[in-house]
Amino acid sequence: MNQMAPCRLILIIFVLSFLVSSLNASEGDADPIYKACLEECEKSGCVGEKCFQHCKFSSDGKPIDGPWYLQEPLYQKWKQWDCRTDCQYHCMITREEQREKLGNKPIKYHGKWPFQRVYGIQEPVAVAFSALSLAVQFHGWLSFFILINYKLPLRPDKKTYYEYTCLWHIYAILAMNFWFWSAIFHSRDVELTEKLDYSSAVALVGYSLILAILRVFDLRDEASRVMVAAPLVAFVTTHILYLNFYKLDYGLNMKVCMAMGVAQLLIWGIWAGITSHPSRWKVWLFVVWGSLVVFLEILDFPPYKGFVDAHALWHAVSIPLTYFCWSFVQDDAEFRTSTLLKKIK
Repeated sequence: MNQMAPCRLILIIFVLSFLVSSLNASEGDADPIYKACLEECEKSGCVGEKCFQHCKFSSDGKPIDGPWYLQEPLYQKWKQWDCRTDCQYHCMITREEQREKLGNKPIKYHGKWPFQRVYGIQEPVAVAFSALSLAVQFHGWLSFFILINYKLPLRPDKKTYYEYTCLWHIYAILAMNFWFWSAIFHSRDVELTEKLDYSSAVALVGYSLILAILRVFDLRDEASRVMVAAPLVAFVTTHILYLNFYKLDYGLNMKVCMAMGVAQLLIWGIWAGITSHPSRWKVWLFVVWGSLVVFLEILDFPPYKGFVDAHALWHAVSIPLTYFCWSFVQDDAEFRTSTLLKKIK
């Protein structure tokens, strides 16, 4: 196998990510039939035969049957659908059914593909894969925790021999936090859940880059770790503050995450090509599979049957990636521990 082939693949994907433009306007927004449906729905509270209680207002502008959130079943109150968002959804679905009969392909509305709701959940497949990734992430971290504290020997002060234990614990917390907010965001896309999803993703990708540098270059003293981490932490923090308090720029955020993601894949890939680590093949597998994940994040196609799009597939292929990651971490902990014990003896 050509050791530089995966690295070239990563670079090609990186270049492609910057060629993909991010458009704020969507074709569906300008569709005259969709716009007419939306206007009629907000006046009548109905799309075809389907009507919404929270679209009915009295002369003073207040809902006839009280606040909209009191008119929903208890298990659906969390989703915060209002008259406008319900009208947008049902007009979009109705219009797409009309377009499908005419043989037209799906188009985006308000920057998003037309997904089918399930019990008020906007993207049920992405939610399911996010929840599964969260479960796999927790299982991987728990297995690592048990290995490092109960199966491998400890130092006389009860600390682990593995020098990166604390760093991987932090990684697990950030990763589980990301998958949790990813599930919430894909359940209901509002400004708060969107910001929490983007922020947790940036924090995870940024920290993963720091961790890659520290492990690959075997930086074990605190001074070296701080010198590497400080500027990256400052950059990631600044970017998160920018997204939350200045402008939620999807295109910029994509480029930042892509740059940090590709950088860590290159670092791991080059290291796997020169190291003698017994589990380096798992790193190669992680790098190649990670490149596929990045590629799926760049792709953009309409959801199949209103459920599965490129981003949903990205969530799906991230599940084995999580397994590969924790499998290597456990092997690395065993390898480093045995190496240190041999030196002590």
